[in-house]
Amino acid sequence: MSGEGETMNMDMSPMIDLVFLLLIFFMVSSHMIIVKIDKNVKPPTADSAAVAKNKGGRIVVNIHEDGKFYGPEITMTFPNADAVSEYVDAERQKNDEMQVKSRLHLRADKRVQTRYIKEIVKAAADALVVDVIFATYVIEKD
Repeated sequence: MSGEGETMNMDMSPMIDLVFLLLIFFMVSSHMIIVKIDKNVKPPTADSAAVAKNKGGRIVVNIHEDGKFYGPEITMTFPNADAVSEYVDAERQKNDEMQVKSRLHLRADKRVQTRYIKEIVKAAADALVVDVIFATYVIEKD
């Protein structure tokens, strides 16, 4: 029995431990969306460029000025459009498993010939990815 005048104290240590464990759990289990930028690609500028609202499901393909195709990393080279189609298809299947809609994020150099862009868009369509995001720089308005 407690006497009069004694105060009850609550130990908050388990609550604080639980909050930190939940914080760590959500940090580890969340998916970070990182789009690596190939510095060899200089995208065109556009007046009406806007940042895409949905950043999930992006499948990045870079096209250099010389018409060579690369993945999100410079070491990932594609010899032709068929190889790009296989890569896009594999990435689409991963996104489908996570129930995320796939989008082709096409980063083409501003000096690249249009035929290379058409090749990649067709290769993505062959892999059942029909949404395309074209990378551009925004022109700052005064």
